[in-house]
Amino acid sequence: MHRENTSSPVVRLRPGESGHATTSAGRPRIAALDIVRGFALCGILLANIQPIAATGAFVATSDPGGSEAAWMGLLVEQRFFPIFSLLFGVGFSLLLDSATARTARPRVVLLRRLLVLLALGVAHFVLLWQGDILSTYAVVGLLVLLPSTWLPRLAVAVLAPALVAASLLLGGDRTVLIAGLFLLGSALVRYGVIDRLERSARVPAVLALVLAAAAAPVLWLQTRSDPVGHDFSISLAGAGLLIAGVYVCVLLVALRTPLRPVLQTVFAPLGRMALTNYLSATVLVLVASLAFEGSPHTWPASTVLLIAGVILAVQWVWSTLWLRRYRQGPLEWLWRWATWARRPPLRRG
Repeated sequence: MHRENTSSPVVRLRPGESGHATTSAGRPRIAALDIVRGFALCGILLANIQPIAATGAFVATSDPGGSEAAWMGLLVEQRFFPIFSLLFGVGFSLLLDSATARTARPRVVLLRRLLVLLALGVAHFVLLWQGDILSTYAVVGLLVLLPSTWLPRLAVAVLAPALVAASLLLGGDRTVLIAGLFLLGSALVRYGVIDRLERSARVPAVLALVLAAAAAPVLWLQTRSDPVGHDFSISLAGAGLLIAGVYVCVLLVALRTPLRPVLQTVFAPLGRMALTNYLSATVLVLVASLAFEGSPHTWPASTVLLIAGVILAVQWVWSTLWLRRYRQGPLEWLWRWATWARRPPLRRG
C-alpha cells in the first residue's frame, strides 16, 4: 500500500483541491516528480530535434570535437533520458502500491499499462520516428520491471546498480542502462525515499557536489576520446548518469527556495502531460523543420534552441490551459482508461 509520511514536507495536494490533487491512480501527487519530469522533457526535446528532423532514425547529434554545438555533448546528450527512466521506475512502483490497494490483481493492471505503452511506442516508431523510446520502455518494463515486483526490495536494490555498471562495461548499452534505472526508481519507492524526497535540502546539495566532482574527470575523458571509440561511449554514458544526477539534485535544492513557485509553474504542466507532449513534439519538430534549409545536423545551435523554445512554449500554453479544465492530458487519460479497463472522469469537478 502507498506509504504516507505526514511529517514529510513533500507537497501533496489534498483530494478536491483545485481539481488536480491526485494522480491517475487516485493517490496524492508528489509535486517534485512532476517538476523533475517536465524539466527532463525539455532536455529530451533539445537532444532529439536534430535526429527527428534529419532522417527519422536515431543517430548521435553532438560533435564533442569542438564544433559550435559541442556544449550539446557536455550538457544535453544522454543527460536527460536517465532522469526519465528513473522516474518511470518510480511511477511504476507507485502505481503498484495504488493498484494493490484497489484490486486483487494489481499486476494485471500494470501489464495492461505496459502493453498499451508498447502499442503507442510501436505506432510512434513506425509512423513518425525510429528513435522512439516508449517501445523500449514497455519491453524492458515487461521483461525486467514487472517480474521485479515479486522480488524483495533488497534484491531490487542490488540488481539496479549491477545493471547500471554492466551497461557501462558494455559501452553504455542503453537497454541495460534503462533496466537498471527502472529498478533504481522502484527501489527508491520501496525504501520510502520518494516519500521523503523534499524533507531536506542538505542531502541533495551534498550529493550534487559529490556527483559534480565525479563527473569532472569523466567529462574530461569524453572530450579527449575518439567519438567512434569504446572509451567515448563509456565516458558519454557515465557522464550522462552523473550530470543527470546533478540536475535532479540541484532541482530538489531549488525547490526548497523561493524559486519553487516559478519552477512549478514552468515545469509541472509539461511534466503532468509528459506522454502527450513527448509524442506531439515529434510532429511539431517535423513541421518546424520544413521552415529551415540544409541538413539538420548542420544547423547551428541557435536554430536548435529556437525550435525547442517555440515548441516548448506552445506545449506549455497548451498544457496549462488544458489542465485548467481537465484532470490530465488526453493521452494520459486514454492510457489510464486502458490501464484500469474502465473509463475515468476527464473534466474537472
